[in-house]
Amino acid sequence: IDFYHHYKEDLALMAEMGFKAFRTSIAWTRIFPNGDDEQPNEEGLKFYDDLFDEMHRLGIEPIVTLSHFEMPYHLAEKYNGFMDRRCIDFFVKYAKVCFERYKGKVKYWMTFNEINALFLTDRPWHMAGIIYQQDEDLNQVKFQVAHYQLLASALTVIEGHKINPNFMIGNMLLYPCTYGATCNPTDQVIAREKLLPTYYFGDVQVRGYYTNTCKSYLKKCNGHLVIEAGDEEILLQGTVDYIS
Repeated sequence: IDFYHHYKEDLALMAEMGFKAFRTSIAWTRIFPNGDDEQPNEEGLKFYDDLFDEMHRLGIEPIVTLSHFEMPYHLAEKYNGFMDRRCIDFFVKYAKVCFERYKGKVKYWMTFNEINALFLTDRPWHMAGIIYQQDEDLNQVKFQVAHYQLLASALTVIEGHKINPNFMIGNMLLYPCTYGATCNPTDQVIAREKLLPTYYFGDVQVRGYYTNTCKSYLKKCNGHLVIEAGDEEILLQGTVDYIS
């Protein structure tokens, strides 16, 4: 749709239809083209200044996602995406630049789009920039990557609230509607188990720790986590303000 060049026309149509809010995303590569650049790209930052200004002019509230499956390709090539813990720092640096730049223009934020989609596919590279080997245990890769993304999300919440305590920073879960075939308890248990990959992320982002539900799911999948000193405190301090 070439939103980059036609956003004014698109937003005008939304305003005409009575829209009062619009969820959009900031492209990580527009701000840091390689992901690990020293300085942000001013042209990219200016585009979002203009976008948010136009939204406010039309009475439309921005709801902004920081990462919508847009891992810079350079980070995937050089670091293997979120398989490398260093990508946490790259993401938080990017988020802080956005928070500082738009702290007077954006109140509602989301860290990762559909963060739990990582567990719902056998092709997780577009979620986290993973280039995994065929002989690797994909489940184990996913659990460790999830830990690093959850840390990145929590640190983003912590840093965002330092920059503007009025920010509302939420998560974003892909919620696959799941119903038991009948009210038979067996069917209901199966339906609940289908939702465990979603509960896993929601529990950590909302409660701030790996709950018994998370741990039982981890055990069921024969997974284990490498958790460093301080990680648990970060998760506890960086809980989201809302669920989306």
